[in-house]
Amino acid sequence: MKSLLILLGLCLLLGAVQHGAAQERGTGDLALVVERASGSLQLLDTSARTSLGRIEGLGDLSHASLVYSRDQRHAFVFGRDGGLSKVDLLSRRVVARVQQAGNSIGGAISQDGRWVVVANYQPGGVRVFSSRDLSLRADIPATYAEGQRAKVVGIADVPGVGFAYSLFEAGEIWLTDLSDPQAPRTRRFKAGDRPYDGLVSPDGRWYVAGLFGEPGVAVLDLWHPERGVRKVLQRHVPDDPQRPVYKMPHLRGWAMAGDYAFLPAIGRHELVVLRVSDWSEVSRIPLAGQPVFAVVRPDQRQVWVNFALPDNDRVQVIDVDSLKVIDSLRPGKAVLHLEFSPRGEQLWLSARDDNRVLVYDSYRRTLLGSIEARAPSGIFMTGRAGRIGL
Repeated sequence: MKSLLILLGLCLLLGAVQHGAAQERGTGDLALVVERASGSLQLLDTSARTSLGRIEGLGDLSHASLVYSRDQRHAFVFGRDGGLSKVDLLSRRVVARVQQAGNSIGGAISQDGRWVVVANYQPGGVRVFSSRDLSLRADIPATYAEGQRAKVVGIADVPGVGFAYSLFEAGEIWLTDLSDPQAPRTRRFKAGDRPYDGLVSPDGRWYVAGLFGEPGVAVLDLWHPERGVRKVLQRHVPDDPQRPVYKMPHLRGWAMAGDYAFLPAIGRHELVVLRVSDWSEVSRIPLAGQPVFAVVRPDQRQVWVNFALPDNDRVQVIDVDSLKVIDSLRPGKAVLHLEFSPRGEQLWLSARDDNRVLVYDSYRRTLLGSIEARAPSGIFMTGRAGRIGL
């Protein structure tokens, strides 16, 4: 009888494993890597620097991003094809999925963790879903002149139950309060010519939108939105003509360290450094190519930068104190994304054309290891769950 009970227990355990039962472990050291070519995610253990498995069936992930639930148990994945998926990290399964639009470009999660919001290109607007079951709770069309709908970009959560985002064709920034999702309250601000991306500062005070159609960036003070948008950095350097733009910089990759903001310059081989207290220009740092992401180490001592073609095999390291490049690395082919571990001791990067994720000691700048991945792009650590704007 005892043997039969043991056998029955083993069968039940095997069945649970085969059906994706949740593994009992913490999630604070996990990360998801987007495998854009195969529509999959790879789950990584960043402490052991190993792969825990793959999650498939997520649609078009060619420009995918994701956010985490407050408890770091679930990820909400925003596909380029308009799909929104809820993924359980412990069971490594897609537990809910909705095809909510035809073309979308990212999303965010509210400060209280209740609402997941998707920014859509087609149809232009924002849709709000319950984080519990992905049921639709609000639909906010990005309507402007004569009933036209703009593409929504640069969406980010802001303090309170709200979101900031930009409307590309309308040239506006919208600030929406979702305290009551049945009756969203939206304030509209003129931003400039075709804002193409946006971010919220780590302290939640500033929403910054890059402008595609004119020099400069648009800044909205979220402490005092009644003051409207301020445009800064509206000049070009006359003796440095703009080169062809091989890839638009990602504003979510802007680095903010102390009172400095490090901005990738569109079409230029440089980072622009601004003083956040008054948004004045401090310096321009020459680089090896056109920057895409500028990512600050959590101790704010260094900024790591990757590049567009033809220099996308490079990464450069900038010392915040001296505002100078102190190291240049060649990690691999097509470095698409950089992510520091929560305390900054490691830098993880994706080398798409090498099909690898690489891990560096961020202090010695030496390679610690690598993990195979299918054309990896974005790397998202669960520590993002506790940060504004991510």
